[in-house]
Amino acid sequence: MSDTDLIKLYSGQILELAADIPHTGRLPAPGASVRKRAPLCGSSVTVDLVMEGGRVVAFAQEVKACALGQAAAAVLGAAVLGRTAAELAAARDALRAMLQDNAPPPPAPFDGFAVLTVARDFRNRHASILLAVEAAAEAAGAA
Repeated sequence: MSDTDLIKLYSGQILELAADIPHTGRLPAPGASVRKRAPLCGSSVTVDLVMEGGRVVAFAQEVKACALGQAAAAVLGAAVLGRTAAELAAARDALRAMLQDNAPPPPAPFDGFAVLTVARDFRNRHASILLAVEAAAEAAGAA
């Protein structure tokens, strides 16, 4: 990876998101908890959430990931409250398609994932980017 590629990949906007992840930590009494790990890079995310009336009413995440994984967790954290399991699964699928199939970014309220389109060509980073939304979708489905 060239220096230019690294600068493009780790833009200021991605680094700003990574530095300000909403809902960090753990919930004292989650309805569901899911931990996901990217074996290639060792990034991990643990998501705790509570669902009421089919919607996320409490959410926390413990993020140990690269800046790209942290930025993705920040986007998720900003949009997750009030979402249904189906909406989280759709966001996960749209983010995966954006990265792997050059599909458009997920629609609002998950349109913040658009900042990560620069990572499309870096397949080794996709798993880390997907961790938080995969964990949230799985936890919502289990809750």
